Amino acid sequence: MIFNLPPILGLFPLILYIILAFKKNMHPVVNVAVCVVVGAVMTRQSIGSLGAVIYESMGSFLALVGFIIMLGSGLGVVLRKTGVAENIVHLLMQKIGVKTQKRAIIATMVCSVVLVTLLGTLAGANAIIAPIVIPLVAAVGLTPSTLAVIFQGAGQTGLFLSPFSPPMVTLMGITGLSYPRILLCAGLPVAVVMWIGTYLVALRVQKQTAGTEDFGEEGSASAGAQEVRPTKATAAATAAFIAVMLAMVVWGIATKGGASFVILVMVIAALVTGMVGGLSAGQVFDAIMEGCGRLFWLFFMFLLFAPFLNFVTESGAFDALVTLVEPYITSGGKLGFSLIVTLIGVFGINGAAVAQAMMIDTMFSPFLADLGVSMELWAMIVLVGHQITSYAYPGLDMIGQMGLAHAKDIKPMMKLAYWAVIPGTVLAVAIASFVL
Repeated sequence: MIFNLPPILGLFPLILYIILAFKKNMHPVVNVAVCVVVGAVMTRQSIGSLGAVIYESMGSFLALVGFIIMLGSGLGVVLRKTGVAENIVHLLMQKIGVKTQKRAIIATMVCSVVLVTLLGTLAGANAIIAPIVIPLVAAVGLTPSTLAVIFQGAGQTGLFLSPFSPPMVTLMGITGLSYPRILLCAGLPVAVVMWIGTYLVALRVQKQTAGTEDFGEEGSASAGAQEVRPTKATAAATAAFIAVMLAMVVWGIATKGGASFVILVMVIAALVTGMVGGLSAGQVFDAIMEGCGRLFWLFFMFLLFAPFLNFVTESGAFDALVTLVEPYITSGGKLGFSLIVTLIGVFGINGAAVAQAMMIDTMFSPFLADLGVSMELWAMIVLVGHQITSYAYPGLDMIGQMGLAHAKDIKPMMKLAYWAVIPGTVLAVAIASFVL
């Protein structure tokens, strides 16, 4: 440490990162870049060597996750250009039916979960869904606030189910567990809790907002077709996409394919779907690059985040923190540890979700062996700790879903968070501490 500062002060870049993350109009890349420079100075790194540090981070796990996120965006563009995404939504909505408000809520929840699971992105999937479902749900009287609750509450659980989503890929890397094991012990239990909570809150919000909100022209019957007949190319591409995804999932589970296997899945699914849907191989790759370009900033941020965490580790700050908080964390046993770490993750660490997961693991994984915390339980703690932050504060994710649903009132979203999602998932962690 510079000036022989105490190691605990090496946490300053991390604290600075959290503070800047809450600052209005602060770009995430700028935030991390500032913290990297501060960390480099504090640990006596040569500024001229930062290029080499970033080069080394190209092979880091965070860089892999960032690349996977970009490919997921690219696959989403292919699905939109071939009409597959819209076709899946129409098929689900028509199959379930939207004749009553309760059925409309369930149908929209299913559509959001399925498409987020397939695309591995909340905002991208719901952006496809919104213009299709709004005329359908408006016809039975659903309000924008109800739809926003559904998009946020149900949609995000798709990230907990997909073997190719950033949270699941991150958990597989952190814990070393297989996808089926993480799904069974963490993803599915948390998703079920959130589904139940979302449905109940959506019903309540609907009662409170009925007659006071509407979708305007977007909700008119002419705004969306009730009966949609996809072209032969779109129908064939949809069937091909579903078949390829199922086959790749089975293959990945059978061969215990890790995070790197996801890259192959994304590329093959995009190629097969695009070409069956009438695109040339060149057009498919153009579509993939279009999607990747939209999220290159996120990939670059992850490249910077690896050295950022490394500088904090080299300062000895994490070791000093472990020594400092050990008496308080261990005194509560496995249950106390599970709840404390989960709440710190939800309320105390903010920023890019994958980066949050890595920070939680770096700071608190040294306690696992002494407390007898299994990797299955750790997977649930990290999942809740880094994903439910988007409910604790009205950040970009929450506002984004409100915008897609044409909702203007933040209160229903906070009801979803503090009446259902946060208490429900924290309770799930508490129960898991006795079971896993």
